[in-house]
Amino acid sequence: MAGTRLDPIDRKILAELQADGRMTNVELAKRVGISAPPCLRRVRTLEESGFIKGYHAEVDSRELGFEVQVFAMVGLQSQAESDLSAFEDQCRSWPLVRECHMLNGEVDFILKCVAPDLSTFQQFLTSGLLTTDNVASVKTSLVIRGAKDEPGVPFDVLEDRLSQSE
Repeated sequence: MAGTRLDPIDRKILAELQADGRMTNVELAKRVGISAPPCLRRVRTLEESGFIKGYHAEVDSRELGFEVQVFAMVGLQSQAESDLSAFEDQCRSWPLVRECHMLNGEVDFILKCVAPDLSTFQQFLTSGLLTTDNVASVKTSLVIRGAKDEPGVPFDVLEDRLSQSE
C-alpha cells in the first residue's frame, strides 16, 4: 500500500498541510511534534517525491460570478490510446473545464465545467465540446447545489488501515 512508504510523522505533515496549506513551518512542526528544521526538510522531501503536488487557495466560484456548474458525460467514437490522449489534451485547453476524468463503463469521460451563465456554457457546448473530433455523445447535468466538496484524502481512513495491517 502506498501510504506505508511514509512514516507517521510524514503522514501527519500531509494531513496538516491538506487541512491548512498556509500555516508556517514553525506551526506545522509544533503540530506534528518535531522541530522546525527537520520539518522543513521533510516537507521539501514530500514535495520532491510527488506526495505534495502544489498549494492552492480555495476560491468561491459563485462569489467570482461563475454561477453555473455542469457535469458533462462524454462518449467517444474511438477509445484508442491516441484518441483518449488527444481528448485529454483538448480538455486541458478549455478554461471552462476544471476537471476531466476518464471513466470505466458507459461514459468515457466526465468533465466538471464552470461558467458565468448558461449562455456561456451553451456556447462552449455547441461550438467547442460537441464539435471536437471523436466526440460521439455528450450528456450534461446542471448542478443545483453542492452538499460536499472535500479535497484530498481521508487520512483517518489511511491511519485505520495501516493500524489494522500491523
